[in-house]
Amino acid sequence: MDKILEALVGSSHPVSVKKAIVKKVVEAAEKEVTEEQCHALYGLATRLILLGEDTFQRQVGIQVLEAYARCHRAQFECFFTKEFVVGLLQQGYGSLDRKDPAVIDYVHSCLRLLISCPSVLEIFGAVQVEVLRVVCERPGPAMCARLSTMLLDFVQCIPRDKSAVLFCQQLLRTIAHFQCTSDQERELQEYVSQVTKVSTLLQTIWKAEPATLLPSLQEVFAIISSTDPYFEPSIALASLVQHIPLQMITVLIKSLTTDRNVKDASMTQALCRMIDWLSWPLAQYVDTWVIALLKGLAAVQKFTILIDVTLLKIELVFSRLWYPVVRQGALVVLSHMLLSFQHCPEAFHLVVPQIVDLVQSLKSDGLPTSKDFLLQFTELIHCMMYQFSGFPDLYENILEVIKELPKPGEKKMKQILNRSAWTSQSNSFATGLLRLSGKSETGKTGLVNLGNTCYMNSILQTLFMATDFRRHVLSQQLSGSNTLMKKLQLLFAFLAHTQRAAYAPRSFFDASRPPWFTAGSQQDCSEYLRYLLDRLHEEEKTFQILKQATSKAVPPEAEGDRKTLVEKLFRGRLCTGIRCLQCNSISEKDEPFTDLSLAFYPPAAQELAEDSLEAERGPASACQGSVNGSDEISESSSKERQAGADGEHRVPNGPGAERCLSVPDLVNYFLAPEILDEENKYYCERCVSLQRAEKTLRVLDTPEYLILTLLRFSYDARCHVRRKILENVSIPLLMRLPSYHRTAMSGPTSSLEVDSFDSGENLAKKLKPSVKEEQELKEEVEVTSTTVESVPYVLCSVVMHSGMSSESGHYYCYCRNVSGADQGEEFKDDSLTDPGLQTCFSVVKQEEPGAQPLRDWFLFNDSRVTFTSFQSVQSVTSRFPKDTAYVLVYRKQSLTNSGGAGTNNWLRLTAEPPLQKELMDAITKDNKLFLQEQELSARTQALQAASCSFRPNGFDDNDPPGSCGPSGGGGGGGFNTISRLVF
Repeated sequence: MDKILEALVGSSHPVSVKKAIVKKVVEAAEKEVTEEQCHALYGLATRLILLGEDTFQRQVGIQVLEAYARCHRAQFECFFTKEFVVGLLQQGYGSLDRKDPAVIDYVHSCLRLLISCPSVLEIFGAVQVEVLRVVCERPGPAMCARLSTMLLDFVQCIPRDKSAVLFCQQLLRTIAHFQCTSDQERELQEYVSQVTKVSTLLQTIWKAEPATLLPSLQEVFAIISSTDPYFEPSIALASLVQHIPLQMITVLIKSLTTDRNVKDASMTQALCRMIDWLSWPLAQYVDTWVIALLKGLAAVQKFTILIDVTLLKIELVFSRLWYPVVRQGALVVLSHMLLSFQHCPEAFHLVVPQIVDLVQSLKSDGLPTSKDFLLQFTELIHCMMYQFSGFPDLYENILEVIKELPKPGEKKMKQILNRSAWTSQSNSFATGLLRLSGKSETGKTGLVNLGNTCYMNSILQTLFMATDFRRHVLSQQLSGSNTLMKKLQLLFAFLAHTQRAAYAPRSFFDASRPPWFTAGSQQDCSEYLRYLLDRLHEEEKTFQILKQATSKAVPPEAEGDRKTLVEKLFRGRLCTGIRCLQCNSISEKDEPFTDLSLAFYPPAAQELAEDSLEAERGPASACQGSVNGSDEISESSSKERQAGADGEHRVPNGPGAERCLSVPDLVNYFLAPEILDEENKYYCERCVSLQRAEKTLRVLDTPEYLILTLLRFSYDARCHVRRKILENVSIPLLMRLPSYHRTAMSGPTSSLEVDSFDSGENLAKKLKPSVKEEQELKEEVEVTSTTVESVPYVLCSVVMHSGMSSESGHYYCYCRNVSGADQGEEFKDDSLTDPGLQTCFSVVKQEEPGAQPLRDWFLFNDSRVTFTSFQSVQSVTSRFPKDTAYVLVYRKQSLTNSGGAGTNNWLRLTAEPPLQKELMDAITKDNKLFLQEQELSARTQALQAASCSFRPNGFDDNDPPGSCGPSGGGGGGGFNTISRLVF
């Protein structure tokens, strides 16, 4: 039978004849056949299967082998022995090499035929040994795929225990050598299919024997972290990622990033090769693992690796966006790499030239997923252009191609950028000594206390959070690096864009400190604010004069544009009028102000303030704080002015009752008429004698930013010390201030305009009218009329003082972003209809019952910045009596749709200006330096961790926000830097 079959197969008969004869031979298997005939047929079938010249011969061999093995199983057991299998796997068959996939296919087929025989167990043991040897020989993907198929069918052939670990490691090494040289789609699909079968085998082993997983992953890392220049691992390793349990990410990444034995060069190689895996078409979760490793490296401050890898691979990741099959995962990685690379625009600018082409392709490719993908991509691009503004030549074409797509708001872009930075503390991998010293969750930057400089830090944060002022400072084109405005511009740029948790304003402190301020001593923040604004004003005024002297004369119509920035935003105008109570003659004088100093009034003054204005008043009972004057109350004019000088100022309105003052109360007291009597009598030139008189103050021009200083420090003449008034003052979020406008009817006017920016003299002495002016004053009453407007203001900053005296304590501030461009949204529910109200009053905004407090406020406490709410601002003094509001800043609001009227439109910038190149260069340089400092610090701490003992940093919830202890940041500590490096 075997000779007939062998002759038939090699004959020239037609295929149909051959098939008919083969069929009869197969059918004859059911008949009695001798053992010798069976062995001859098995040998013939094996030769046809392994050495057949064509497909027909191999099929004949398979049919004969299966037919006779089923019918004569005992004879087949004697033929297919352990020794025969080992010989095939070790030596091949005849001219067939042992590495030929046909050998594995043959063994696989014979195992199916022998599965129910007892002898198969012995064969399984032999195969377990042989497959380990096979994978050590680094077979190709086809051989490994056939081997994987066989082992998945016969898991009994998979090595066990320690051999299983070794088998997995060697199989991984084999996968690392896989290569596909063809670029034809069919061959590529076949290659991917082969790799998938091998990765499925590893998944099966990991599930069956979990102890093999961790050694396998360690082997993968050893492969991809290799720095051997002659070995490049195959990206086929990416097929394994989907089989690694996601819950192992945290443990594995932490283990890798904190292992001191892993060199930076090896980690860089591993990360680069993982990023290459994004090109594998069927890989899942590669983006998840790549981002986890990026975050893990950021957590241990390995910024050098992150910088190198980002610059090396950012263009490759971007190029993957062109391929729909890997597009989504590539975008996730690209977004993380770009959004976290915030210290300079280099990485983003590497991909900028490719953006327009990609957007145009996404618009026209017609794929159903392209629309959603394009929205995600353009949001990323908007965030990056916002972060690195100031390159209109690079971004112009991009803005044109995405102009029809939605643009995220500024608030959303800031949130995205804040949570994505390398120095973000939201990273879950940072623990213990390796915790980052990056920005807080607020995204705001603190200011380092340089030694009792909390007074300066609070004022600078207040000015920075004055949105329109900050935007105008950053948008100015300034020449010269030694001007105070230039230094303020640089400081604001760092507060906006540095990656440090806190910035040390040493240069600005040296330039802005008043000459009479002793360095290292506590100072008055209000006095510093007034000095700083005056310096900025005088500096700009001087430059204007110099510019005018070297250029053509400025036309009269341009005079209004020559106001300084401080004048435009902080300057208001007061009218001081004195009326002689004897002859009723009036003298008025106008003068500018930058802040209103509000005195506390005793109960007697409160009662008098409620009387009618026509009634004659007795001696003045309170100090009228001077505009731009000192922040302390003089006690020389009246005994009643000593109220509050002996410590805590709690004056009841009636028996057993405590009064509750508010900011509008103090403003109204400031504006209330005052009787000049006794030693303060007014010299009336009409009466030619000292007369009792009434002095009034009226606001003529309201500033864009209204600064109110509460005069909490009074001088005690008996003890020769300045004491603090601790009385709580209610602070309204919304307030209206009366503003008077003169309308000339006919005839002359007696108003005197004073263009001096500083005014500290006694107003009454400056207002004595001449004989000529006296007549004009009389006519003035008849020829002018006055209208009153109630101007809306919204609170934007509160500077707090914590302590018992002006010479000690601590300053901190509450701030929020408020712009004049907000169109008066806070007042949209205000039902005010009478514009003639002549008092300052608060506007109560109704809130929904049970509504949670909005945490839209920031608490700036030197280096620390945290979220807070307006409710916390209102209640801080009741919880911590020594912490009292001192300086308040209100922003004028527009109730019109145009965002303001007249000449003030230019003040309301709607967006942050692009950062100028020299400012960006300075920030980029410092950000790189900071990342290196962090990395070196982490390395130093890691080396000392074994021998270092430390106690956890606790905190006390009862500590007030203004505490000068470690949690309060008042002592100048809390931000340590190591030796400076050259980047």
